[in-house]
Amino acid sequence: MEIFGIFSLIGTIAFAVSGAVVAMEEEYDILGVFVLGLVTAFGGGVIRNLLIGVPVPTLWSQGLLLKTAIIAMAVAFILPVSWIRHWRRSEAFFDAIGLSAFAIQGALYATQNGHTLAAVMVAAVMTGIGGGIIRDLLAGRKPLVLRDEIYAVWAMMAGAVIGMGWIHRSGQLLALFVIVILFRMLSVHYKWRLPRRSLKYALSESVHAPGGHQSAEDKAIAAFSVHEEKALTHKGAGER
Repeated sequence: MEIFGIFSLIGTIAFAVSGAVVAMEEEYDILGVFVLGLVTAFGGGVIRNLLIGVPVPTLWSQGLLLKTAIIAMAVAFILPVSWIRHWRRSEAFFDAIGLSAFAIQGALYATQNGHTLAAVMVAAVMTGIGGGIIRDLLAGRKPLVLRDEIYAVWAMMAGAVIGMGWIHRSGQLLALFVIVILFRMLSVHYKWRLPRRSLKYALSESVHAPGGHQSAEDKAIAAFSVHEEKALTHKGAGER
């Protein structure tokens, strides 16, 4: 097996177990465990194939990876909780391996099909993070890869380097693989995050702030919220 096949195998195990653990945290049954594990491990590749025109049924030709994912999920399902805790401590490292391997794999698929730089970058990102996004949505969570430490950016970087034709040899690909893992682990260790702006409490705070200036749009939103709250209160009182 070539070296990137080994990396993909490790990444598949990491992603499959990650999906299985999330399913168990959400108290899904054994079918839910296998579904979330499979979509985490292979969902990104399916999205990539749809975007770059690769036939989706090629997924079924990855017999070894499918069998490995199923075995990994079955083992995760029966593991003692203490063992799962140990896995969670090293999960970020194995997840970084999967991210790097799948991002490079996606970028190479796109370049082999003659796609543009933008398509190569999208293929790298979706292969690396698509499965995790589907997993979180099925679990009723906000996608972790879009709000946690920097994650998708490193897959995008790998896609850009490959798409611009800067890398051709296996040794260079291996170096890129290690660099992506390194930057991902640095972002976890130092809590690197992309800039964000939260509006979750901004409107409510501006409404209740004494003498606070509000635009006409803010006032309309506030008035509607108060009216809606009164209507719900009145309805609840009527039901009692």
